[in-house]
Amino acid sequence: MTGDWSVGGTVRRLLPVLLALTTLELLGGLALGSFEATLLRYPTLLVLVPVTIGTAGNLGSVLAARLSTAFHLGTLRFAPTDDRLVGNAAATLGLAVTVFPVVGAGGWAVVSLTGAPRLSVTTVVAVAATSGVALGVAATVVAVLATYVAYRLGLDPDEFVVPVVTNVCDVLGVVVLFLAVALLV
Repeated sequence: MTGDWSVGGTVRRLLPVLLALTTLELLGGLALGSFEATLLRYPTLLVLVPVTIGTAGNLGSVLAARLSTAFHLGTLRFAPTDDRLVGNAAATLGLAVTVFPVVGAGGWAVVSLTGAPRLSVTTVVAVAATSGVALGVAATVVAVLATYVAYRLGLDPDEFVVPVVTNVCDVLGVVVLFLAVALLV
């Protein structure tokens, strides 16, 4: 890992990554814009977008932070037999399976209080749960891979992993949510 903790050193290490992630976020915004008609037709989906994206990013960044801490403590091995790695990944997936249906029900409830939802609660929960499980898997894979790549390149995972995971999960959140909508609505 690099030992240059100066402002200039941090900027030199992070600027290229942040510029690449900004480009990725722009692509996510374009993808979101392409679904504008669907979002306006089904207001419940509009409510789900920020919550789904945020929750996926939160799950991934918590996992990334835990893996980074374990890495710094020397208690993490990047092997499928590592109990710490497998346990943290399983916990992330378990949270995704339990949280996203609640997100869907909450989104439906908010829209039903403020207007007439055009989708049934079961449809909205199914969309949220399906996209949530897929995003939980994606966030887990991205967090593990980003931590591993940072480790292999000799980079500090604390600097790189969380921004990468949250930005990638933002874009994946949009794409996966609308794939679930295409399948279920």
